[in-house]
Amino acid sequence: SLSLAIVSLMVHFRWSWVGLILPDDHKGNKILSDFRKEMERKRICTAFVKMIPATWTSSFVKFWENMDDTNIIIIYGDIDSLEGLMRNIGQRLLTWHVWVMNIEPHIIEYDNYFMLDSFHGSLIFKHNYRENFEFTKFIRTVNPKKYPEDIYLPKMWYLFFMCSFSDINCQVLDSCQTNASLDMLPSQIFDVVMSEESTSIYNAVYAVAHSLHEMRLQQLQTQPCENEEGMEFFPWQLNTFLKDIEVRVNSLDWRQRIDAEYDILNLWNLPKGLGLKVKIGNFYANAPQGQQLSLSEQMIQWPEIFSEIPQSVCSESCGPGFRKVTLENKAICCYNCTPCADNEISNETDVDQCVKCPESHYANTEKSNCYQKSVSFLGYEDPLGMALASIALCLSALTAFVIGIFVKHKDTPIVKANNQALSYTLLITLKFCFLCSLNFIGQPNTVACILQQTTFAVAFTMALATVLAKAITVVLAFKVSFPGRMVRWLMISRGPNYIIPICTLIQLLLCGIWMAISPPYIDQDAHIEHGHIIILCNKGSAVAFHSVLGYLCFLALGSYTMAFLSRNLPDTFNESKFISLSMLVFFCVWITFLPVYHSTKGKV
Repeated sequence: SLSLAIVSLMVHFRWSWVGLILPDDHKGNKILSDFRKEMERKRICTAFVKMIPATWTSSFVKFWENMDDTNIIIIYGDIDSLEGLMRNIGQRLLTWHVWVMNIEPHIIEYDNYFMLDSFHGSLIFKHNYRENFEFTKFIRTVNPKKYPEDIYLPKMWYLFFMCSFSDINCQVLDSCQTNASLDMLPSQIFDVVMSEESTSIYNAVYAVAHSLHEMRLQQLQTQPCENEEGMEFFPWQLNTFLKDIEVRVNSLDWRQRIDAEYDILNLWNLPKGLGLKVKIGNFYANAPQGQQLSLSEQMIQWPEIFSEIPQSVCSESCGPGFRKVTLENKAICCYNCTPCADNEISNETDVDQCVKCPESHYANTEKSNCYQKSVSFLGYEDPLGMALASIALCLSALTAFVIGIFVKHKDTPIVKANNQALSYTLLITLKFCFLCSLNFIGQPNTVACILQQTTFAVAFTMALATVLAKAITVVLAFKVSFPGRMVRWLMISRGPNYIIPICTLIQLLLCGIWMAISPPYIDQDAHIEHGHIIILCNKGSAVAFHSVLGYLCFLALGSYTMAFLSRNLPDTFNESKFISLSMLVFFCVWITFLPVYHSTKGKV
């Protein structure tokens, strides 16, 4: 569970770009496989993997290449395999790295020429063993006089307490202080608590002792008459008992269980030689997910170069509104950031794909949130709606004013000469045409959508048919020098006036077919205006709609043709000039309007 513990620490500090230094042996390859499995699961990448050879030399120059690619470097191994590496790191004064290790460096062994230390701020994972109080008591009470047969104790007392001893029998002389004890020494010099290496030796010694005991009992049971003073066996015979020692002596007090629990220590070694190892957290592999790692970040001392928690990433995080784009032939932690596409968002960091907003929502400018679109339509309270309604009403009032003038002067020769009935019809239909534009203002409904197109089409058809009838009447009156019987009948019976109902009936037939096939309906457009849903009327059948417009264009062309034929009429008949000019301008505007209306999205 050590790889899981270290990777959990990487995830906690968001370190996604780390280096690995491992021994080049079976244990190193095994832990490398474990690290890669856990890192791949947590999307953490390795900047480099360096395997320490069995024979380490300080001249191994290639080993230090690419070491500065990351600030976070994981070191795994034991004291024997890492001794040369640890000493070399201390000599190089690498103070810009955070070392995450499973061993405790021996601070006292290094020369104290500098205040700074390469290992200051390192994080150490140490097994959480049950404390052996008997061993601690032994360490506190041991001295050379109590155990005179131990040749190492006098040397320790000489080094630590400046006691003199005899070179002949290695005995401490009386010059030593009487209360000298190992627990008086600083913990970085001599720790009375059993270390991880000592615990392994402790377990191994007792495992062998209990295995020998079990083997002896078995021999006595099979050969009870054998001499009890001696015990002869081959070393390989002990393997069977060592193999089953965990099952058979599980309840014994000597056994130090190695559970999946780790203490996390922070090395305080500034100034160099301080050597404090402060517990700053724990890792419990058997705890529920999310509760395995506990840290006290405020207690952590980082290397002097860092004023805050170090960052170690291959690429800077992609913030909200951006997504990651992986780089070819690069690790997954190395990427570029690109903004989300239109109407797409990302509200988290380092996302692979942006999320598209629903049709009823729109993305804000930062592309980090989707907001509800507001429903909009051309209303009378809007400035544009108010302006259009005012123009329509003013023009309608102006038309009504002109009708009033015609009515007031209906008995005058000029009014009679201008074909009074057609003039009234034209003015009334023009008034309705202006008022039809009010159907396009306000919240659309089914009735309004139908009336928008049909009422205007019919009213405008009547207006064009009236102009066409007027033009034909003028042409018949002034262009025919010798009228025949048919022409005379048309003039007497006012035949051109029948053009209006005929043309209107044709338009009504087209509108009826339109309404039967696919009438206009209420529709929504969420793309015209950013952040708004426009409620509008969909024209329904495009073929029927363009047929109605095409018919209006046909009438405009006929009116223009008649106006063109009457362009050279006598100046005394002013209406012919007005018809020719107005129809010329109207036909040009109508031809221009059709493609513009077809290409626009607003339809207003």
